Amino acid sequence: MQKYITILTILLLLLSCNGSSNQKQSRSVTPISGTDTIQTGERIADDYQFLVRVGDEAPDFHMQLPEGDSVTLSSLRGKVVMLQFTASWCGVCRKEMPHIESEIWQRHKNNPSFALYGIDREEPVEKVRELINATGVTYPIGLDPDASIFGRYAEKEAGITRNVIIDREGKIVMLTRLFKEEEFNHMVQVIDSLLLDN
Repeated sequence: MQKYITILTILLLLLSCNGSSNQKQSRSVTPISGTDTIQTGERIADDYQFLVRVGDEAPDFHMQLPEGDSVTLSSLRGKVVMLQFTASWCGVCRKEMPHIESEIWQRHKNNPSFALYGIDREEPVEKVRELINATGVTYPIGLDPDASIFGRYAEKEAGITRNVIIDREGKIVMLTRLFKEEEFNHMVQVIDSLLLDN
């Protein structure tokens, strides 16, 4: 009986982070060139319920941070930016966040050409602080209490976790959904490569 309850709990957790139950899975997220760019961008947008595509200018937003400061995406122009959409109730987010902390944030946090912001969807500041404490992350996580920032990037009913990588010109270069090791490792390489470009 205990084994049945454990399996049921895991399935419910995965479904809660998955959003739509008929959502398809996708492979590569970074386009190669030419028409591949459009096709890849469209496939990722459709499969992952993104409203943006690779090659689009990232939609601007203003976001409040738990400490009271705020950030505007357009103010980060000239930097490589990573946005991570998250929430305290998402088990996949909690699994991914320590990897973001150790493999991306700790490596690049002192680089003035890099910015990383978590964006917590539809939760009060207390929940954001609980999430930070539970995951041990030190990168900044901002508030999206009405999912208006999320709604600029993905369908409102779509699930999380998801990441958006933006180049120095403000263009989206990579979109990810859920936490898949191969895709995550590729994202790390994309960020490293963008930071090497001057």
